Amino acid sequence: MSEPEMNCPKCKGSMEEGYILDLGHAGSRQVATWVEGPPQPGAWLGLKIKGLRQIPQRTFRCTGCGYLESYAR
Repeated sequence: MSEPEMNCPKCKGSMEEGYILDLGHAGSRQVATWVEGPPQPGAWLGLKIKGLRQIPQRTFRCTGCGYLESYAR
């Protein structure tokens, strides 16, 4: 079953699915990910994320005004 078409909450235009590119270790390309809790600096560079719930984001862009809306589920 396909998901219902989404409309932009700003201008009512149609929304298209995409993703926000995130760069990981050594420049690896990944989908942006939601991580529970406030950011905590790691021992070296970056953030502590071990043991925290992580969910890849789904992002939708309005074809009319460019508004972005992201979901993590």
